[in-house]
Amino acid sequence: MIIKPIQYDHAELANILEKSDQLMADLYPAESNHMEPIEAFQKNNMMLLGCFIDSTLAGTGAVKMFNNESNADNHYAEIKRVYVLEEFRGLGLSKKIMFALHDYLLSQNIFTSKLETGIKQPEAIGLYRALGYKNVGPFGDYNEDPLSLFMQLDLKKPQ
Repeated sequence: MIIKPIQYDHAELANILEKSDQLMADLYPAESNHMEPIEAFQKNNMMLLGCFIDSTLAGTGAVKMFNNESNADNHYAEIKRVYVLEEFRGLGLSKKIMFALHDYLLSQNIFTSKLETGIKQPEAIGLYRALGYKNVGPFGDYNEDPLSLFMQLDLKKPQ
């Protein structure tokens, strides 16, 4: 298993994002889906990781960074698009992707990780809580949504 940065035009990425989009569409109404489109991964404030088993892209995870040094409340990253293909679930890949995303954030001197997830995803919620994420209110451009959970983790600064 290898986790490494990938580009938005990676040959297998569209397939994974389509499957993720379909799952979210099956679970939630459109107004409660907050997924980044594939084109967003071209932006400088985005970083996308791919998790490979042999040469197959098995999962993804991304961060969207909000770097405002003059306002600590706006200096954070949002976890986006963590998804593992069905045939690779149960191997702990999501947790490894999250660790890799956290390591990347620390390397960028970003110590606050936030995310939005849906209430109908108990496995994801369990993972985020196991990693130490705590419930918070809406952040950024999000509004209160009864189908959303907003979570935050304060990453440990290196000693």
